[in-house]
Amino acid sequence: MGRELDVNRLRVLMEVAHSASIAEAARRLSFTPSALSQQIAKLEAELGARLLERRPTGVTLTLVSAVLVEHAERVVGELRQARAAVDAAIGAQPQRLALGSFATAAQVLVPAALAALQGRYPRAELSLVDLEPPEGYGLVTSGDLDVLITHRYPGVAPTPHPGLERQPLLDDPLRLVLPAGHRLAGSGTRGGVGVGRLADETWISGAPGIPNRVCLESLAGRAGFEPRVAYESADYHVILALVGAGLGSALVPESMLAGADRSRIRVHRLRGPGPAREISVVHRRRPTALVRELIAFLHAAADALGGKTPADG
Repeated sequence: MGRELDVNRLRVLMEVAHSASIAEAARRLSFTPSALSQQIAKLEAELGARLLERRPTGVTLTLVSAVLVEHAERVVGELRQARAAVDAAIGAQPQRLALGSFATAAQVLVPAALAALQGRYPRAELSLVDLEPPEGYGLVTSGDLDVLITHRYPGVAPTPHPGLERQPLLDDPLRLVLPAGHRLAGSGTRGGVGVGRLADETWISGAPGIPNRVCLESLAGRAGFEPRVAYESADYHVILALVGAGLGSALVPESMLAGADRSRIRVHRLRGPGPAREISVVHRRRPTALVRELIAFLHAAADALGGKTPADG
């Protein structure tokens, strides 16, 4: 039987995986880069396998280390939960909460929820990290994050999340956004626009593999065409500006349209069952009271947001 793995070395490997950088992982752990590299070398020697591939842009995991990191996240997460449970039992429950969120939710849902939580717990240490889906699940598993707000677009495969709870928070409908002078921007679209009428459009969307691009290609594929994406951006503010300039059409989540300048764009529903990205909240299976209250405040913020941005047609 092989020797038991050293938990501290697992933690080192996990931090390297999360940061994709030995230097950044060393900074987080208060190690020198050489000391951290020695810990990785010792773990490689114990296992008899290479764990990291060093590249000019950072480090990447091997197949062996990717498997090991999944286990490390669960082990470290359980140890952190055990410490929190003991602190609670002796009346020393730390009032800290780390939240990860993608940009849109951080703009439209998080401020009200965090402000309400801070009002309830003035001395609590709250923090927020920007994470674009599907990133963040491992950080919740390991306890680096207490709560993750994430999304999934139609046509995008779900991210496995063993050991975590995922609760739907909000269905964010995708709307067709057209330049104001577009042939479909006027009357006659009250029932929505069929995807099949958009085969000749010039599209503005994310790069290949980005969730909104995958969704667009999935919807177009079901309608029998391949969308021609001429302009790529991950920023919906940029996308709306490009549509407003008459450069193309886009699918945009309704939550991003609340403050949009409607003078240069027209917003329509798609005909039939409307596609929507599902916004969800992810947490560990034994959430703290602070986590439970934050989730309640996030649901309240989501309820307040719903229905505020009707389409033009």
